[in-house]
Amino acid sequence: MTQPLSLTLPQLSERLAAHFGPLHWWPAETPFEVVIGAILTQNTAWRNVEYAIANLKQAQALTPSAIAKLSEADLQQLIRPAGFFRQKAERLQLFVAHLVAHHEGELAHLLSGNLDTVRQELLSLKGVGPETADSILLYAGGRPSFVVDAYTRRLLTRLGLLQGEESYDTIRALFMAELPHDSDLFNEYHALIVETCKQYCHKRRPHCSPCPLRSHCPFGLTIAD
Repeated sequence: MTQPLSLTLPQLSERLAAHFGPLHWWPAETPFEVVIGAILTQNTAWRNVEYAIANLKQAQALTPSAIAKLSEADLQQLIRPAGFFRQKAERLQLFVAHLVAHHEGELAHLLSGNLDTVRQELLSLKGVGPETADSILLYAGGRPSFVVDAYTRRLLTRLGLLQGEESYDTIRALFMAELPHDSDLFNEYHALIVETCKQYCHKRRPHCSPCPLRSHCPFGLTIAD
């Protein structure tokens, strides 16, 4: 079997964009709702987050000031559908407390500084790991910080662009080094990766035959489906 030619990251983006067309990512009405979603989606499916956010909307509790006014018990009850509700309620209230103490309660102020400095500040907050921090930067702040998730690791490993054991920051650095620092590009690229994995590059029983990347994918060329 002829070894498939490897794609560069820009070529991968172009091929997926040509196949899927424009996608829109992160269903949120406000930047703070993005923060809520980024924290609530940890260790749960997005549909569960949607139920929790719907509860918060009904309670008119999708602003920093509204979250700050809720009792711990009331917030836990509202976000219960997202799972780990005690832990996540604490993280949301700590995030809001940090906004109030250091940024006059303004999310835009937090996200407006030097990118690396803001990222480190986010990472210093309890429960905010690299994927959550980059999601907040990109989707709430419009900052060019590439988001890496399990889909990203799976797709790039199968394409032979990763070995599979690289750290989050190593994978993120690849995208940051090879792509223009453009938040719209990063947003769209992440959405394309997610869509590829949802439609074709499944964790189990991948659907490789119709995948637009198969001719460049060492893994895909070995799968008969």
